[in-house]
Amino acid sequence: MQKLVLASTSPFRQQILRKLNIDFEILAPDVDEDRLNNETPQQLVVRLSEAKAKAVAINCPDSLIIGSDQVAVLDDNILGKPLNHENAKQQLAMASGKRIRFYTGLCLYNSATDRSQVRCVPFDVYFRQLNDSQIENYLKIDNPYNCAGSFKSEGFGISLFEKLDGEDPNTLIGLPLIELIRLLANEGINIP
Repeated sequence: MQKLVLASTSPFRQQILRKLNIDFEILAPDVDEDRLNNETPQQLVVRLSEAKAKAVAINCPDSLIIGSDQVAVLDDNILGKPLNHENAKQQLAMASGKRIRFYTGLCLYNSATDRSQVRCVPFDVYFRQLNDSQIENYLKIDNPYNCAGSFKSEGFGISLFEKLDGEDPNTLIGLPLIELIRLLANEGINIP
């Protein structure tokens, strides 16, 4: 079997991939993640997921390399990582009572054949109406300052939602496993 490589330093993606009970290596991709002019969120995550996979390919001949990227979109605006309390508070206040759509780009790149399989997987999060006190309480508990959308669905962030809508809950955390299993099968790797 070809070596499997995750082109990501995200601890969340590593944790998700471990669910498949397969061996993999981790390499950090060096990719400029700036959005191009007139690039849609879907185009952005597809381009970046493939760029991340190919960025580590030089060090991984004859490997299957997984690249992934994600953006959160609210009212046609991409939400970045808040990085601090005030920005997170503002993002959650804007999301109150609304839907955030996450687009997760996924690439499985075969460095031996130069074949890329690339997908964009959507996932919708519908927020409850939130007041300032609820937002403050949540931020104190989860500190989601490094998460697009200012929440951790795998943590206490679940308390913020009215409903979740998507094929695979792993998508929301950053790595759509159901789709990855399909892509691996196309390369002859069947799970389980």
